[in-house]
Amino acid sequence: MNEYQFTLKFSIKSPATGIDAITEALGHEGCTDALLGIGQAGFISLDFTREALSAAEAVKSAIADVKRAIPEAQLVDVTPEPAHLGSH
Repeated sequence: MNEYQFTLKFSIKSPATGIDAITEALGHEGCTDALLGIGQAGFISLDFTREALSAAEAVKSAIADVKRAIPEAQLVDVTPEPAHLGSH
C-alpha cells in the first residue's frame, strides 16, 4: 500500500447538523485520516493522507466515506487530480 495526499472540497447546501456532528460523522465513516477545513460558508474541505493500492482508489474511497457521513454533500473539487497524485 502507498500513501496518497489530496484535498476534497464539498458544498453542503443545507447542513442539517452542526460542525461537531459533521466531524463526528466523518470520523465514524473512516475519515480519521483527514484534516477538516470549514473556512468558507457552505463548503467543507478535507485534506487526506490515505493509504491505498492506487491514487484513484484512495480518492474514490474517501469520497464514498464523506458521502456516507454527509449524504447531502456535493463534490466540488479534487486537488490534485488522481492521475497526478504521487505516492509518499
